[in-house]
Amino acid sequence: MRFNTLAEWLNWQEGLNPKAIDLGLDRVSRVLGLLNFSTDFFCPVITVAGTNGKGSTVAFIESILHQAELSVGCYTSPHLFTYNERIRVNNQCVSDEELCAAFDVIDQARADIPLTYFEFGTLASLVIFQKYNVDVAVLEVGLGGRLDAVNAVNADVSVITSIDIDHVDWLGDNVELIAKEKAGIMRSHKPSVVSLLNPPSTLLSHAQALNVPLLCLGQDYVYQPLANNTWQLKASNIHLDDLPLPSLQGGFQMQNAAAAIMAIKSLNLLAADNTQRIQDKHIALGLQNAKLSGRYQQLHEQPAVIVDVAHNEQSASKLAELLSDQPIAGKTLAVIAMLGDKAVDEVIAVMRPAVDAWFGAGLSVPRGMNAKNISQAVRGIDADVRLSDCESVADACAQALAAAASNDRIIVFGSFYTVAEAITFFNENSE
Repeated sequence: MRFNTLAEWLNWQEGLNPKAIDLGLDRVSRVLGLLNFSTDFFCPVITVAGTNGKGSTVAFIESILHQAELSVGCYTSPHLFTYNERIRVNNQCVSDEELCAAFDVIDQARADIPLTYFEFGTLASLVIFQKYNVDVAVLEVGLGGRLDAVNAVNADVSVITSIDIDHVDWLGDNVELIAKEKAGIMRSHKPSVVSLLNPPSTLLSHAQALNVPLLCLGQDYVYQPLANNTWQLKASNIHLDDLPLPSLQGGFQMQNAAAAIMAIKSLNLLAADNTQRIQDKHIALGLQNAKLSGRYQQLHEQPAVIVDVAHNEQSASKLAELLSDQPIAGKTLAVIAMLGDKAVDEVIAVMRPAVDAWFGAGLSVPRGMNAKNISQAVRGIDADVRLSDCESVADACAQALAAAASNDRIIVFGSFYTVAEAITFFNENSE
């Protein structure tokens, strides 16, 4: 084995390919062949793409399948605290030892193929899922879709959760171009759940060319809230009433949950006696028990402290909507720290009406904005707002906590890195 610890493996992987992001399927496909893997995986595969909502949708799929006592493997990214979070089997993160063993298998097979960090992780998830002989594999696209490493494996059901402007350097600067990239996860004659009310024409054209059976929100399936904190989902062969509200916060989570249910139903998983493996009770329990760190997660009371990984205009808009739907007696203080290649001005602009005071923090990570630049961006949107410059997220959290009254609210957002730092700070400083 080349290395004995996970940290050593990951450090080495970061420099193996000269590019941190090197989209394309050639390297992964070649190593798949060397590992004797087929592009048709040994078990059903659900692949999830989208600008926002991917993580929530995967969490609902995983939770529902787990409630039905199916063995499920999930591959997601990025992680908040440990790399192990990226690969889960039966709701549990895999161990360092399992990851190192999988990396060694890949390293032995790849010869001199310069895999990227993400490609190594994708291949490791497949090696581990095969080892555990999972019933279903759920793969979350890292970036885009068509050229993302997970797309080297054929999806039996694809899900597209949302489409908005993000990662313009790689995906294009308009929704039509981005939609075409995400539609690349579709497979001929395999169902695709499209959680969009008005799918872009490029997506529809791509699906038509491949004869993809589309299940589009608002056309092929609909959901609506009901009284008593329940909701319903209807499709041609599905009628689910009195579904419990999803455990994840926000009315928009019903949209992600509906897509998850439609994806699972599309697999048509049958038991030995030809009955459906996924029953209504599994769906209800799965919705209630789904967990996902960093999505409108409350860390503290009086003042309330909430963290959210919102880092683009669409997700920030959803966050602002949640804050508006849950008014408080006091003020809302925002801690913001972002990566420099994100649409920072747009994010600040949509959050501005919900925020009374800002704490701009620097991120000491690759591509991270420093405190001065993030604060300049805030000033550029609102010259008169209360604003504090803070060197780090921890510093910003400390200052916001000191400034907040008991009936105020602190919202920390802008990046997975931001949320991870904030959770660490409040875990270490909780009363």
